[in-house]
Amino acid sequence: MTKVIGLTGGIGSGKTSIANYFHSLGIPVYIADEESKNLLQSPEIRHRIREEFGDSIFENDTMSKHKLAEIVFNDSEALSRLNAIMHPAVKKHFEQWLKQHSEFPIVIKEAAILFESGSYKDCDKIITVTTPVATRIRRVMERDKTSRENVLQRIKNQWSDEQRISKSDYVIENTNITTAYKQADEILKKLTIR
Repeated sequence: MTKVIGLTGGIGSGKTSIANYFHSLGIPVYIADEESKNLLQSPEIRHRIREEFGDSIFENDTMSKHKLAEIVFNDSEALSRLNAIMHPAVKKHFEQWLKQHSEFPIVIKEAAILFESGSYKDCDKIITVTTPVATRIRRVMERDKTSRENVLQRIKNQWSDEQRISKSDYVIENTNITTAYKQADEILKKLTIR
């Protein structure tokens, strides 16, 4: 039976770097945010989003992720409505992906909102990646070319590190990537021994 290891952390924590490290070791990794973006292109999802949020987020029949993000990151009720569309679709897609990787002893499910979405319930163990908030803000501002206020709003919409840690089995402190990889190796040893 394949063990599903949840990998999470706040925006800008470096969880994708850790996910890529696990992938480099030959472990299948499901990146929920990427798959969610891919699912946004499906006609069924686009139709449901148009019904829920209207034509204003579409330009020439192309959905503007930027306009959608502006709506949902500033309105928790709108974010809940989007999540009600996306979370079941991602869950179903992950279940199909897991069947395709059933010969592996462990797989990684990387998701920023692993707890908020409820998908942590489908994981055998959970790893949280932490990084000081100031570092996270700087990283996201540089990566997304966005303002400090936008990053803080997105952080506010996620669980705190303390909340995530309280429900996690392992924590990787990502203040130095080499040290973080060593912590990942140690966790991997524990996961494969059991």
